[in-house]
Amino acid sequence: MEAMLVWLAACVTGVALLFYEATLAFAQRRRPEQLARAAHASLREQWFAAVSMQQGSEILAVQTLRNALMSASMTASTAALALMGTLTLAVPALREKLSGNPRWHASFEPWLVMELVLLALLFASLVSSVMAVRYYNHAGFIGGMPVGSDARKQWTPAGIEYVRRAGVLYGWGLRQLLLVAPVVAFILHPAAGPIAAAIVLGVLWRMDQIGSGPADPSRSL
Repeated sequence: MEAMLVWLAACVTGVALLFYEATLAFAQRRRPEQLARAAHASLREQWFAAVSMQQGSEILAVQTLRNALMSASMTASTAALALMGTLTLAVPALREKLSGNPRWHASFEPWLVMELVLLALLFASLVSSVMAVRYYNHAGFIGGMPVGSDARKQWTPAGIEYVRRAGVLYGWGLRQLLLVAPVVAFILHPAAGPIAAAIVLGVLWRMDQIGSGPADPSRSL
């Protein structure tokens, strides 16, 4: 493909992903009740508040939080392995292009730019998933406290906030892994990038369920 077409494919792929995320962020500010991710955040808060009022629910709370923590840990592990593999392949080429080259900007090609985007997405997914693990871990200690105890009453508001943050971060980590697909498709063939972006964004649109009615709790990350 000609250089201009390759750059055009790279721009279309990247701008499509950025535009979708910006649109979603704007919609969440204006109409959060219409997004499934907002419904799930409320679900986690209500769940923790409910188990904090039910005697004998400590084991159930800890087991549920442990399952969530394991899911976030798997996402973090996947992102870490993918990041290490990408670094192994991309860093030597990046160093070769930039080292000793005073006109480093002239070495930037569409593939090199998309490799940097790929690294950024994987790193962001890793950080988000690790932070989700952190919050789930803290919430697990709170959920294991005896219901009705002074310590549980003191820490329940923090536990509600922790499970909300953990869920949001876990969703971010998964989304960033999904957004890797169009970038990888572009690296394999520039024309595949916009096509993969359209497919991935269509799937995310269905999951996020932006519409006139309330969010469907069965959808979204």
